[in-house]
Amino acid sequence: MTKTRVVSSTLLYIVSIIAFVCFVFPFALLIINSFKTNGEILTSPFSLPTTWNFAHFAEVIEKMNFVVTFKNTFVITTLSTLFIVIFSAMAAYHMVRKPTKYNKIFFTILVASMVIPFQTLMIPLMYIYGAKLHFIDMMPIPLLIFFYIGFGSALSIFIFHGFIKSIPMEIEEAARIDGCNTIQTFFIIVFPMLRPITVTVAILNVLWIWNDYLLPSLVLNNETVYTMPVMMKVFNGTYMNNWELLIPAILLTVIPILIMYIIGQRSIINGVMQGSIK
Repeated sequence: MTKTRVVSSTLLYIVSIIAFVCFVFPFALLIINSFKTNGEILTSPFSLPTTWNFAHFAEVIEKMNFVVTFKNTFVITTLSTLFIVIFSAMAAYHMVRKPTKYNKIFFTILVASMVIPFQTLMIPLMYIYGAKLHFIDMMPIPLLIFFYIGFGSALSIFIFHGFIKSIPMEIEEAARIDGCNTIQTFFIIVFPMLRPITVTVAILNVLWIWNDYLLPSLVLNNETVYTMPVMMKVFNGTYMNNWELLIPAILLTVIPILIMYIIGQRSIINGVMQGSIK
């Protein structure tokens, strides 16, 4: 090994260690402060707690109505991601296999829509679906899922589109010779071949929807339908934050999605790498 390669490897290890510390430090800080009182958090946030107080978690679970809030978050995230994956894969497949002028225009509009910030659409959406149609009062959770499908499909279609272009047409032609129609060809032949990129799309959408605060805070109008990020505002006040409860609440919200990310990170990397190679 040459001296240049040794220096490069050493620098790479140093940068990797620094990056690891930068990412892990905030989470470690969150854990140790979740067992402290308000006074300890404000006076010594970087030190270990004098006593490890687990009572805060019991109080947080009670005040957040944790079971109901977790169920709301899980249902919204699961259904939104499921519909985004299925609809986006079908739409991308149609655009790739039928490259008409209108499909190309529609795909271009979808890609362009990704640069539009949600804040520019927020007031019109709330006015139309809230003040005019009153869907926010009648069906807040289905409406929120509908919004997530709309806002999440553009990027998902873009990702699927590039992957589907790499699938040989001969496979689908063989399926049609065997008697499969277009829908059967997609779900029996094509969709299983999209598994690596499907997992990537699903995990990316789950991370976004689970952690989202702005859209649920606008659509969900009472505590019985709140998601976990929105429910944490019960620990915030105008003039004071209850840090000894807010920090454990954040930890309880983060842990499920962190576990899922750790389990699925290999699939994310493999899906992105296969998509880039193809």
